[in-house]
Amino acid sequence: MGKEDIRYAGRLTEWNDAKGYGFVEPNGGGDRAFVHIKAFGRLPRRPREGDLVSYKVARDAQQRANAVAVQLALATSKRAMPVASPRFPRKGFALAFAAALGVAWWLGKIPAFVIGFYGAMSVFAFCLYWRDKAAAQRGDWRTSEKALHFAAVFGGWPGALVAQDVFRHKSSKASFQIEFWSTVVINCAVMAWLVRGAMR
Repeated sequence: MGKEDIRYAGRLTEWNDAKGYGFVEPNGGGDRAFVHIKAFGRLPRRPREGDLVSYKVARDAQQRANAVAVQLALATSKRAMPVASPRFPRKGFALAFAAALGVAWWLGKIPAFVIGFYGAMSVFAFCLYWRDKAAAQRGDWRTSEKALHFAAVFGGWPGALVAQDVFRHKSSKASFQIEFWSTVVINCAVMAWLVRGAMR
């Protein structure tokens, strides 16, 4: 059996329904593949980001992976579909942190430049996510995940959270989210240590 005959199980990690295409990644990790709405067979509904799918992989003239013969992994029983769990309030979490910084500054716990630094790094991180999302949709050169995490650990994580929510980008990739939240913990721990040291 050739590689082109192997069926993979994966998930739609990105999906632009307006344009009818996105990307799918195999379960357990591996190369992601471009997928177009025409690659699906008869659909009971439109695909959505996060959907489980099965598919085969074909290569185009530039040797890029394309998902073909794609099928949604939908339950065949007539039981009601489960209600999707609520999304994590990324924008709300970022706003709460910004409010906490404001209160800390008002109480004299942190200098004003700390708020400015977080703001500047958040804008920088937001722009990185925007650029990477646009590049993914065009099939252009991507921003590395290391660069995204670098911006987050140095104070840009609130902006990254907003970007993940606004662009629906990197929000459903488990391995990325584990590393991302590690950068949040590291940044907050370092900030707490610096503030505590300044108060002595």
